[in-house]
Amino acid sequence: MGKAQDRFDLDPGILEGSLDCVHCGLCLSACPTYRVTGRENSSPRGRIYLMRGAAEGAIEFGDLLTTELGLCLGCRACESECPSGVAYGAMLEKGRNFIAEAGLKKGIGPRLERFALRHILVHPRRLHGVVSALGLLQRTGLDRLGASLLPWIADAKSLLPRIPASGSRRALPRFTPAQGERRGRVALLEGCVMRQFFGEVNRATVRVLARNGYEVLVPPAQRCCGALHAHAGDMEMARRLAEQNIDAFVAGEGEPVDAVVSNSAGCGAALREVADWLPGKGDGLSAGARDVCEFLDEVSLRPPTGSVPGRVCYDDPCHLVHAQGVEAAPRRLLESIPELELVEHADAKSCCGGAGTYNLLQPEMSRQVLAPKLDALAAADPDFIATGNPGCMMQIGAGVEDRGMRAKVVHPVELLDWAYQAPTAPSPRLDGHRENL
Repeated sequence: MGKAQDRFDLDPGILEGSLDCVHCGLCLSACPTYRVTGRENSSPRGRIYLMRGAAEGAIEFGDLLTTELGLCLGCRACESECPSGVAYGAMLEKGRNFIAEAGLKKGIGPRLERFALRHILVHPRRLHGVVSALGLLQRTGLDRLGASLLPWIADAKSLLPRIPASGSRRALPRFTPAQGERRGRVALLEGCVMRQFFGEVNRATVRVLARNGYEVLVPPAQRCCGALHAHAGDMEMARRLAEQNIDAFVAGEGEPVDAVVSNSAGCGAALREVADWLPGKGDGLSAGARDVCEFLDEVSLRPPTGSVPGRVCYDDPCHLVHAQGVEAAPRRLLESIPELELVEHADAKSCCGGAGTYNLLQPEMSRQVLAPKLDALAAADPDFIATGNPGCMMQIGAGVEDRGMRAKVVHPVELLDWAYQAPTAPSPRLDGHRENL
């Protein structure tokens, strides 16, 4: 542990970052784990104290800090509230990286997480095979048998959406031409989870961008964004993936584009942080990164030709509203859809408890964090719940199904796509509306 401890002590990012905290406590009410536990150690301020104490050698970097940094969702809501601009997310990733290098992450869960992130997620063919196997288990009902035997399988099963057919998970075309008057060219990050679980969202994204006059490039050499690796403390792999994405989108085979677009809040935040992961080298990719809703709002959306009747609640993904500062754009896009009423709910900007692999590693806390959001959504009683991140879609979708709520969980770009496709979309209350469009 000595070598890792020395590296931690010499890293100015944690010690100097912690000194920016003025201990005002404005972050407390925004912190999901503090709201559940009421413990100071489970708040951003408390975790900063612990990291500073470890960096200064005042406390041992042991089980307490390992537990508390593991319990943090990394939602970064504290950053939106902080008057001092403390970069808590970066501090958290550095702290978790130290924990991983020091061998302090123990138990089967972290080992499985590391194996899955390093040896499955970043290999498209392997990931496709694993997801295909999960789909087979769903179709045969064997997933229900496993869930009845092991609680952790039951937790994982509840989070999985219905696995699309293999053909629906194919790669996007490398080039899609613009429709109507050409306005420019963008590159699209397919994403690992988006491609395998929400391929229809990717295709809707391409169609909407093309409808708005943009050629869409999908570089085949692109890789996983590295977000989940960074959250898990595996910065070595996150940087390695970032370097390959720089080659794919900016250098090497990268063609000049107006933006590198993502439809996943976590992926978009990771692209924007490549400049911090790889100072000097990653600036171009970070500067060009845009969330699809942000980009469409910036370039002035072409008005949809059809309508989607119903009521929609928009729920802010943490890594879109807090890490990227994108809040109004998705709401403006939804308001542009004829016959679709945007209804605010009381817990839109709070974390849903998904947080990458968090809902698998911390299932009880994840459920407690989600509960107030489900209460607020149930009170609003929308036809659609729109959110822009795959983890949020799965987490909220599982909660909605568990409570028997009627709302359909969708990505905002799907609603736009439906409005472009037909004069009037089918009733949102009809099951299977995605397949009908």
